[in-house]
Amino acid sequence: MTVVDLRELSPSDQVSLHELLRRAEAAHEDPPLPEPQQLAVARVDAAPEGERIVLARQGARLAGFALVSPARDGSTVVHEVIDPAAPAGSAPALRQALLQRAVHESPAASPIHFWAMQATEVDDESAGAAGFAPERDLLQMRVALPLPDAVVAATRPLATRAFVVGRDEGPWLEANNRAFAGHPEQGAWTVGELQERMAADWVELDGFLIADDPDGPGLIGACWTKIHRDRDPVLGEIYVIDVDPRHHGQGWGRSLTVAGLTHLAQRGITVGMLYTDATNEAAVALYRSLGFTVDHVDRSYRRDPTA
Repeated sequence: MTVVDLRELSPSDQVSLHELLRRAEAAHEDPPLPEPQQLAVARVDAAPEGERIVLARQGARLAGFALVSPARDGSTVVHEVIDPAAPAGSAPALRQALLQRAVHESPAASPIHFWAMQATEVDDESAGAAGFAPERDLLQMRVALPLPDAVVAATRPLATRAFVVGRDEGPWLEANNRAFAGHPEQGAWTVGELQERMAADWVELDGFLIADDPDGPGLIGACWTKIHRDRDPVLGEIYVIDVDPRHHGQGWGRSLTVAGLTHLAQRGITVGMLYTDATNEAAVALYRSLGFTVDHVDRSYRRDPTA
């Protein structure tokens, strides 16, 4: 195995890495990495400082890798991708070897969070053998579009408009960071992080819905949608949805979700999708009431320094 800083990955290894990611996404019909990690490997020269990658080869072929990323709280986050074309029976051992090496490359005094996308019992076993325990389940939920008329009619109306660059960054960040205070991924966003996300080629401002507060400055909330045109069927995602805590308990979360899904349906999208923590019982109940069901689970496992 080879371990390098992601910024120092050779051009040939970058090509192999991108080819492996394409094979994995095609095999699993879902991205093998969350968006921050996808952005890091897409442009390694701009990868966050301290991001390291463990490369495993079988002959000249890249068989898998583990991405070792420093987190804001001082812990370490690990993601693995195994080649779906790896020889039968070799994947579990390869996964175990990558995970053990990723642990070795992580700071000894910090907790480690290992994410398995579309987690299975095999992932549970591999993580357990390396000293990890299940920590967090992230549900991917889907719903058929358009929503039934009765669902829309039972939702409190809410006026929305498109995000305006140069005006809405500050109000959106203020509302988002209050709504997700303490959240490991969505909280404490900076202007730079928002601008980086908005520079992606998929961003369409008419799908970034803003709900102004008619009684004062700031926002009620927002619903940012994303269309995955490379999927079959095309998926319309509720990418980020937030309600400023000043307006909690007034039904605006449902209103913003329905507004986003209605926008997607008007674009011809027939399947809506979002992610939510399994422990967020209120959100899960809301989404189920709109017709969402769980498609799969991404699972985080934790290993403490004493493990």
